[in-house]
Amino acid sequence: MSYARITGTGIYVPEKLLTNEDLESLVDTSDEWIKARTGISERRLLENGSTSDMCYSACIDALNNSNTDPKEIDGIIVATVTPDYITPSVACLLQDRLQTRKVFAFDLSAGCSGFIYCLNIAKALIENKQSKKLLVVGAEYLSSIVDYKDRGTCILFGDGAGAVVIEESNDPGILSVCLGASGKEAELLYVPGGGSKDVNGFRFLKMEGKEVFKEAVKVIQSNSLEAIKAANLEPADIDLFIPHQANMRIIEAARERLELPLEKCFINIDKYGNTSSASVLLALHEAHQESKIKKGDNILFSVFGAGFAWGSAVLIW
Repeated sequence: MSYARITGTGIYVPEKLLTNEDLESLVDTSDEWIKARTGISERRLLENGSTSDMCYSACIDALNNSNTDPKEIDGIIVATVTPDYITPSVACLLQDRLQTRKVFAFDLSAGCSGFIYCLNIAKALIENKQSKKLLVVGAEYLSSIVDYKDRGTCILFGDGAGAVVIEESNDPGILSVCLGASGKEAELLYVPGGGSKDVNGFRFLKMEGKEVFKEAVKVIQSNSLEAIKAANLEPADIDLFIPHQANMRIIEAARERLELPLEKCFINIDKYGNTSSASVLLALHEAHQESKIKKGDNILFSVFGAGFAWGSAVLIW
């Protein structure tokens, strides 16, 4: 049987910092208030370039870390809600810049859960022997859709990109992926699109934070347990929990409900804020770089975001 395994990770984060102190000059807030409610100290903003630029750098990093030549790649899948263009896709732009063969390339939009959705597609393609090596990317240029006059959202979001090489293996890798969605709550977290704009003529991200928080905590717990069960494991078998880095209070509530000790949870929200589909990828790469992951470890991802769309996955490193 063929399995799908992650064999290399890479990230890109912009150099420009936007600290909590910087935000104090933009909206009615404070460093203490932001840290207490979100756990965020700073986030990165892209000053020059585009989503595809960030993706390219993250992909080069992942290819190098997996000793993969771009010519070996069978397909490129990008999760983003902030593409360079409505069309063509970011993935198509990457195909050209990376000089891969003329393989399939497409984008997927599932909000913060985009990477987990892409992970499931990559797993299926490899296990069904339709591909041998894939590049899966999550990237967001969220500062381009954030209203820096809205205290409820501008404190949360940052820019960044992450990428992984996923390839065919004789050893188990991605054990389970469980996805879900509920469009009923779409207007609790959305960005106007098409011809629609807000009253000021902008297309900024809109969010009802309290309602999103309540749903996120419940769904992350239930969806995580679903993925753990699908992997034929128990919560105690999880060696590292890498949750979506959206809000420290959500992370803590989810961790406690799963009865996982703090040392089994990787957190870097303080440095990057919520980077949507890039979030889990940034955390995975840093956890690996910091030797928080060793061969044979069971890793749990769990993400909740706009749609509402959510996803959890269990993999063995």
